[in-house]
Amino acid sequence: MNIHDIITGSEAFKQDKYKKYEHKFISLAQQGQHPKILFIGCCDSRVVPNLITNTGPGDLFIMRNIGNFVPPYKPDEDFHATAAAIEYAVSVLEVEDIIVCGHSQCGAIASLFKSEKLENPSLIHVKKWLEIGAEAKNFVTKHIPEDFSKEDKLDLTEKVSAILQLDNLLTYPAVKERVEEGKLFLNAWHYDIASCEISYYDSHFQEYLPLSQAAKKEE
Repeated sequence: MNIHDIITGSEAFKQDKYKKYEHKFISLAQQGQHPKILFIGCCDSRVVPNLITNTGPGDLFIMRNIGNFVPPYKPDEDFHATAAAIEYAVSVLEVEDIIVCGHSQCGAIASLFKSEKLENPSLIHVKKWLEIGAEAKNFVTKHIPEDFSKEDKLDLTEKVSAILQLDNLLTYPAVKERVEEGKLFLNAWHYDIASCEISYYDSHFQEYLPLSQAAKKEE
């Protein structure tokens, strides 16, 4: 796919889907957005939040970055895109849930285990950003059995990383306050690209379970 395909697709969208849901788009434009969920996902082009959750415009407030990482709260006046999105979602939109969704074959996680370092000066920010994933890598390296395959090690690191991002979320004062008040809930998910299956971390059982089980609990 190239830019010409996107232009054609945009025109097709206006002629097809827009007309079908025109009333919803007009309503969103007039009434503003009121999403109840902040979805923190990876920039990976294979992971499309609205597609994998079957949600539409106005349903999710989406923040995507490399590795679906959450940097710890840092009270300075520098530029912090992820932090700004979190603050806005929690303190302005007053979302009720935050989902940190990791995924299979994550390049950010895989890069944590590569021996070669990112020495390319044009990747200075990528190199620094990946430091957020170091804790997950270190945890898995320390606790996994020696007979773990490379694939299993990466899969576990992806899942551990998503859980650790919830700890980082709690370093944000507004997040911590609303969680303690029972007004905000934090969720760690893992999406498998090949099967489109989503699992969630159950803190009670301390393991990832199929998201379908969580859906049954809500019934």
